[in-house]
Amino acid sequence: MANPFHPSFGVSPPLLVGRDDLIDAVSEAIEDGPGAPARATLYTGPRGSGKTVLLNAVEDRARQMRWEVISETASPGFVHRITHQHLPGILRNLDPKAVHRRLTALSIPLGPLGSAGADWSTIEAHVIQAGLRNQIELLADLLAENATGLVITLDEVHHQQIGELRELATTIQHTFREGRELVFVGAGLSSAVSDVVNDEVLTFLRRADRHHLGRVRDEDVKRAIQEPVELFGRTVSDEALAVMADGTGGYPFLIQLVGYRTWRLHPNEEEISVEDADEGVRQARRRLGSLVYEPALADASDVDRTFLLAMAKDDGPSKMSEIQQRLGVDESYISQYRLRLIAAELIEPKKRGFVDFALPYMREYLRDEAAAEV
Repeated sequence: MANPFHPSFGVSPPLLVGRDDLIDAVSEAIEDGPGAPARATLYTGPRGSGKTVLLNAVEDRARQMRWEVISETASPGFVHRITHQHLPGILRNLDPKAVHRRLTALSIPLGPLGSAGADWSTIEAHVIQAGLRNQIELLADLLAENATGLVITLDEVHHQQIGELRELATTIQHTFREGRELVFVGAGLSSAVSDVVNDEVLTFLRRADRHHLGRVRDEDVKRAIQEPVELFGRTVSDEALAVMADGTGGYPFLIQLVGYRTWRLHPNEEEISVEDADEGVRQARRRLGSLVYEPALADASDVDRTFLLAMAKDDGPSKMSEIQQRLGVDESYISQYRLRLIAAELIEPKKRGFVDFALPYMREYLRDEAAAEV
């Protein structure tokens, strides 16, 4: 039988759970019109928390509402791609006479349409020449004539592309001020998004709705596993379902990875057994090292790693004063690295004076790594 689970980053799962309110907030902003708070939204969260999947869901909802969607990633040249590919591509499907009329209103120098009438080849170069801001205004005005609008999503927001982010954000801000039908939704790691919104030019983004994607509730995790299993013709006992759900720690990527590894053990058996569930969780945890932990730790300094290894000695949340003693440093020094690791979403504060790992099973991973180095 085909495997219903998709443990690939950015690939939408068969059932998205725990994010309905966030998707509804954007669709309500579309309905409420210019000025609605969620028309500028930012999602943050650690790797594997489902940021890209949520962007996919927002895009799907917007298309269902007949809005046009531009989906991009904040990699070098994304403004050029929006200006030279995405926007002209959408405009190409509209009435060329209407596009020509609007370009003329924007004072873009155009020649006559010719005896054959308006066609895209006549005006394409002028559309690209119009630039980012004029194209967005042009498209928003044309879409508004049909009671629709434009959604722009931008994944992996970070400070390395600050010049292009400034250009896009400034354009979006002007479009918002003019009351045009536009929605912007971005996503990135919390530390990366904070760097961007603290830029002196991008103060507009500080007012965006910001949502941190945490762990999914246990009942939603069970739904995300059970419903695809049953939809694809198999069953899972309550005991096996509990093992699988507990093994995910509420971590969205791990929901897919546990489901995938468990399913493929005996895909032709009607029921997923407790034994398969246990083995699926074990295999998924082993795969997390290369898929999640290694990328997450790639930018960690030697001191960061030493701090994390000191935490890994505890079976639960770590007391800051004990980490300080283990490292033999003063309180100011340890507090600095605590804040660094929280910003990197590797650890999270718990009750006063305590921290814990933000990613499930990282404690066990660090212990295994430390043991392997001995």
